[in-house]
Amino acid sequence: MHQAYWGLRGNPFDNDNDLRGYYAGEAQEEALLRLRYTIEQRKGAAVLLGDTGLGKTYLVRVLAAGLDSTQHRFITLRFPQLNAQELLAYLAVELGADPLSVETPRVGLDRTVREIERQVEYLARQDVAPVVVVDEAHLIDSVAVFHSLRLLLNIQPMGTSPLTLLFLGQPELAAQIARVAPLADRVATQSVLRPFTAEEVAGYVQRRLEGAGGERPLFTDDALKSLHVLSGGTPRRINRLCDLALLLGFADESAQVSATQIETAASEFQTTARARAA
Repeated sequence: MHQAYWGLRGNPFDNDNDLRGYYAGEAQEEALLRLRYTIEQRKGAAVLLGDTGLGKTYLVRVLAAGLDSTQHRFITLRFPQLNAQELLAYLAVELGADPLSVETPRVGLDRTVREIERQVEYLARQDVAPVVVVDEAHLIDSVAVFHSLRLLLNIQPMGTSPLTLLFLGQPELAAQIARVAPLADRVATQSVLRPFTAEEVAGYVQRRLEGAGGERPLFTDDALKSLHVLSGGTPRRINRLCDLALLLGFADESAQVSATQIETAASEFQTTARARAA
C-alpha cells in the first residue's frame, strides 16, 4: 500500500528485512572484523555486547552470510536459561545427534557430551567448523552453564578446537563472563555495539531505503535530525519510527517525510507505551 506510494518494493524498516539493507556503521564494521577473526583463526570464543535494539542478532546474520557456508555451520542457542544438561542436549541435536539419544530422562550428561564430541569430530572430518551462537547470554543465571559451554572448546579432534562460541548479550554480560575465569581466558575478542551517530542515522535510513528499491531521499534533513534525537540512534527504534512516519506521509500525500511526521510517530508510540503501563 504505502510502500508503492513511495516507490518501494517492500517495507525497508522491517526488523527482519533481508541483508541487502545492511548498513556498515563504524561499530558494526569493527565488530564484524573481530568476529570473523575469532572464527577464521579458530580462537575459541568471542563476545558481542550491546543494549537492546542495537542489532546484535542481525549482525551475526550478516557475519554468517559473509562466511563460506560449506566450511562454517552456525547454530543458535536461543534459550540460555535452560540448565546445563538441557542446553547441551539441545546443542547435540542441533549438531546432528538423534534426539532420542540425548532427550530422554535416563540420559546422563556424560552421554550427551559424548554425542557432542562425536558430532563435532564428524563435522571436523568434513572440514566444517561449528559456530555456536549463545543469544541473550546475559540471561544465563548459572555458572555451571558457562563452565559447560567453555568445556566444549576442549573438544579438539585435530589438535585444535574446530568450534567457536559467540556470546551475544547486554553490557552486563562482560562482568558475568569475567567472573568465570576459565571462560574469560578463552575469549579472544570482545566487541561493543553503540547507538548510531546523527551521520550514521542518515546513512542507515538511506541504505535501508535503497535495499527496498528506493531511488531518492524520502526523509527531509530536519526529519533525519529529529529521528536521531527521538530514536537515540537505536536501529530498532529508527525502524519503528520510520515505518510509521512513512505511513503518515502517505496519508498526508507528502513528497517527503517531515520532522513533524517523525515527531507524531514518536508521540504515538509514547502514548501506546503509557497505555500499556497503566
